[in-house]
Amino acid sequence: MTSDPKALLTEKEYLAIERGAEFKSEFHGGEMFAMVGASRRHNRIVTNLVTALDNQLRARPCNVYSNDMRVRVLKTGLFTYPDVVVTCGKEAFADDEQDTLLNPFVIFEVLSDSTEAYDRGKKFEHYQNIDSLSTYTLVAQKAPRIEQYVRQDGNRAWIYTEAHEANAVVGIEAIGCDLRLEDVYAKL
Repeated sequence: MTSDPKALLTEKEYLAIERGAEFKSEFHGGEMFAMVGASRRHNRIVTNLVTALDNQLRARPCNVYSNDMRVRVLKTGLFTYPDVVVTCGKEAFADDEQDTLLNPFVIFEVLSDSTEAYDRGKKFEHYQNIDSLSTYTLVAQKAPRIEQYVRQDGNRAWIYTEAHEANAVVGIEAIGCDLRLEDVYAKL
């Protein structure tokens, strides 16, 4: 009896497959992982975040991208799709396709039952290896709650804060933006 070892993909093979695929997949360690679809509530929160951030950053050299901008963590090899990514200044991409960002400044993940443990754990561990990342923000779906991790002076130390009052305002200091929870959860 023989067992065939699982064939692992190279990053180049992954990108070739991913760029032609109908559905998005993350990639790590030679394996592709299909991503699940998002609920209406999840999509509404992402839309509200993008709208609030883009309106505040419009006159600044920053860009806001929703969940179709792939991010590569160079140090760990993870390719992933954060729910919202903010860049400021010169953007760095993996290649001329400009669909794989290397230097996100702020990342937002909207939590769901199927991804919450990953977003809080392993995914955050990967994100901490992105030198340009200053702020990692988790947004709950079930109740108004925003949690924020802010890198301290380029170190590996992160400071945690959270807001869950209906009238709370979360300041994203790295980009000079304020998010009102009532705006983030509008139409829900």
